[in-house]
Amino acid sequence: MSEHPIKGLLDSTLQNIRNLVDVNTIIGQQIVTSDGTVIIPVSKVSLGFASGGSDLPAKTEKELFGGGGGAGATINPVAFIVVSQGQVKLLQITQNSSMADNAISMVPELIDKIAALFKKDKKKDQDPDADQTAAGI
Repeated sequence: MSEHPIKGLLDSTLQNIRNLVDVNTIIGQQIVTSDGTVIIPVSKVSLGFASGGSDLPAKTEKELFGGGGGAGATINPVAFIVVSQGQVKLLQITQNSSMADNAISMVPELIDKIAALFKKDKKKDQDPDADQTAAGI
């Protein structure tokens, strides 16, 4: 039994989509500035895909098939990840439209604040006289 023509149609369409969109489309190549700042572009990719076909009736023993397929993609830049002087920031191009977007954009800042709290606690544990010295005792 031979392979149905729809399989070749789908394989061709999916291969073209793979060529169009890869991981470098979503998280772009890093850009390093002269002062050592690293900038990484982040994009949103939306895909649409359709395919279809039909076996056509024939008076001969030869199989007749008609079909088509297609895909479309949009790529929108949404943010830049900036790494500078040991800090990571997410710079969004558009305003957040949902609570989930707000929460995600706050993650790098939250991590920095938590790390700073742990550093403070560690300094207090290592130098118990620091509070007395700071208070002028």
